Amino acid sequence: MSVPVSTEPSSQSPEQPRRRGLQTLRTQAAAVPRAWLPGAVGYACLLIGLVDIASAIFPKLRRTKMHTWAGQLPGTTTTLATAGTLLVGILLVLLAHALRRRKQRAWRMVCVLLPVGAALHVLRWHQVGPAVVSVVLFAVMLVHRREFYAKADPRTRWRALLNLVVMGAVSLCLGLLIVSAHPAREMGHPSLLDRLHETVWGLFGLDGPISYHPDRIGDVVGYSLAGLGLLTAFSTAYLLLRPEKPEPELTADEEVKVRALLERHGERDSLGYFALRRDKSVLFSPTGKAAISYRVISGVMLASGDPVGDVEAWPGAIKVFMAQAREHAWVPAVVGCSEVGGEVWTREAGLDALELGDEAIVDATTFSMAGRAMRNVRQMVKRIERNGYSCQVRRVSDLSREEKQRIADAAARWRGTDTERGFSMALGRFGDPADDDCVVVTAHKAPEEGEPTGDDLKAVLHFVPWGPDGISLELMRRDRAADPGLNELLIVAALQAVPAMGIRRVSLNFAMFRSALARGERIGAGPVLRAWRGLLVFLSRWFQIESLYKFNAKFQPEWEPRFMVYPNTRDLPRIGFAVMQAEAFITLGMPKFGRKRQRQGLMPVSAGDSGSIAPAA
Repeated sequence: MSVPVSTEPSSQSPEQPRRRGLQTLRTQAAAVPRAWLPGAVGYACLLIGLVDIASAIFPKLRRTKMHTWAGQLPGTTTTLATAGTLLVGILLVLLAHALRRRKQRAWRMVCVLLPVGAALHVLRWHQVGPAVVSVVLFAVMLVHRREFYAKADPRTRWRALLNLVVMGAVSLCLGLLIVSAHPAREMGHPSLLDRLHETVWGLFGLDGPISYHPDRIGDVVGYSLAGLGLLTAFSTAYLLLRPEKPEPELTADEEVKVRALLERHGERDSLGYFALRRDKSVLFSPTGKAAISYRVISGVMLASGDPVGDVEAWPGAIKVFMAQAREHAWVPAVVGCSEVGGEVWTREAGLDALELGDEAIVDATTFSMAGRAMRNVRQMVKRIERNGYSCQVRRVSDLSREEKQRIADAAARWRGTDTERGFSMALGRFGDPADDDCVVVTAHKAPEEGEPTGDDLKAVLHFVPWGPDGISLELMRRDRAADPGLNELLIVAALQAVPAMGIRRVSLNFAMFRSALARGERIGAGPVLRAWRGLLVFLSRWFQIESLYKFNAKFQPEWEPRFMVYPNTRDLPRIGFAVMQAEAFITLGMPKFGRKRQRQGLMPVSAGDSGSIAPAA
């Protein structure tokens, strides 16, 4: 399949791009041989930090043949040096990961800590070896300072609370080791309760129940514990008081631009409308003819679907995206792009692609309930219609405000999880005036005797526009007490009604690893393919992989493959973890209080049981 190349106009002279291109090539050629260097420096920093911590905690590690020289110094000097070495070691361990990610701020802090740590080693016990290693690493970092260019990640003050919990636990454990590793004055060993009491009081700079002999040992323990307490307090205060970066947000001006691109090129990708999620950031190509929406999660710059806009301008947007990722040392990744999008990403950014699954697309103009293949669906629909259920298919613009609020409240009430899910195939809201072109399908059942009136709403489907003649499923929820087969009724009703609205293409759920499941159950499938299918079936107990594929297959759709784009195989676990966080299958963040309502005041609704989640049949 041929993919157009970018033809975006430029006002630059021919000589300027040529010089810039040569400069870029030279920079890349110089950077490639040292691509391993930040990782090596980070691990060396981690090793030095662990050695510093161990030497400060365990007295036996501090004994060297030249310790007599240190004994000539005032006791306070070596005592403070021991406590300082412990704190330097902890900071080096904490900063090692940021060094591996090329963070500039971490480089600056480590360049201060390494000389300080070397001086403390010499002051304590004349340990020249560790001091020399620290100085050598410091020199390497200065020579290759341009390798550490990345800016800081988006931050929030919730990290202060996380730091208080984690650093408090680490300080308590290290403090308990320090108290246990130094001999007490009295005979025998203090009880665990006494040592814990000593540690907790020492973190606050107070004396505990244990006394040490000689007094210098007591000073070492006291200063070390107090240093751990101060480090926990100061790091928490720093994270709490520093200005926080704003969360990803689609501004009103950006939304207008993205909607204009969708109006001209929205038919290219069924996931294009999900670029309008307001908890995503967006980047535009230099000419503004293409855009990429993304979110940064756990150091992964995660985009979803294809770029929005003219295919000819996609390379320009991809270059901006990759430049942003390099600037912050984020791992670039795309989830759910099409085959054409995957080709452009792999060609322009030098990334690899992995097939994730298939999107089920039904042609509503040719859809029919006749035939043996549709027998099961036909029977379920007839049965549930006999039970008194009926459907309405409308544009959101045709709903009153009261109806919008009622549907939003019901969808939130039926959500199967405590957390709103969705990222790549979810809009995250319902009833916004800007989304009036969306299509909503509702299932109703007349209340039986004894049931309250007005409680006839039993299920809802929500579709977003896909160009002028298509819609894409965004939300599928139903009352858990409703009869089985209600989802089939909703989809059939939608497929039969939307041609009158000028809609031909209907994108249903996304089926993960659909081709592997289909080929693995065929006759003649090899042992590897059967084993892979067996693993997917086993995982379906939790992730509904097989059930979603079988549900989609009922409607005889066409299958369009979707891909994940990633830099290296070693990045896949990290990217997969970020995708799970984005889709809210894994939640690590702190609870958010006072969530913003949508502009018209309706509760936000997302895909708890929609797009990428298997419906409950």
